[in-house]
Amino acid sequence: MEKSADQIMRPETVLDFWFPDDGHHQTAETHKQFWLWRMQGHADKAICENFAELTQAAAQGHLDYWAHTPRGRLALITALDQFPRSLWRDSPAAYGQDIKAARLAIEGLENGDYDALDNVWEKQFCLIAISHCEGPEHLQRMERLVGEAAKLLAIAPEHLSSIYQMGVEQNQRVRDIISRYGRHPHRNSILGRISTPDEETYIANGEFPHQRSL
Repeated sequence: MEKSADQIMRPETVLDFWFPDDGHHQTAETHKQFWLWRMQGHADKAICENFAELTQAAAQGHLDYWAHTPRGRLALITALDQFPRSLWRDSPAAYGQDIKAARLAIEGLENGDYDALDNVWEKQFCLIAISHCEGPEHLQRMERLVGEAAKLLAIAPEHLSSIYQMGVEQNQRVRDIISRYGRHPHRNSILGRISTPDEETYIANGEFPHQRSL
């Protein structure tokens, strides 16, 4: 049965889709597939077909009230940070909600919503939203995220520790990129920015953190 608009525009709809209770965390291999599907573009079709209207609503501020609860905040961060990257891939709109998503995630770190989340993979997506956002104090935010990722590694299930070790390394890589360039150079052509010679070399190498193999 097709869901109504009221059924779709609920935080639970986002959370059930993005964080399914399907046992993905039972083994390192299934959890790796959980991450690959979400972070390497494989979710694009499902998001475009099922969550276009919801993503638009989130971008327009119609779902801001979701942030009144920890899990609602997580759903809103996901809809603002992850879904636009699929719905509007390779266009400036893909990054258009980064500031809002990062602010929501940072606020969650400060007000206890982040600590209230159930598991490390949910928390990791809050950290990802912060790392995505370019702008002032990006390097300082990345320094903080390296520490937060280390805390996640410390509480991750032992059989998943290698995956969350990569989370620490990912934040370190992004921190180094921001330290060197002050931004994510791989976005330059999409955003109409002129690349420096150093950035052109980096882009030509194509070793971007978000494309790393697990």
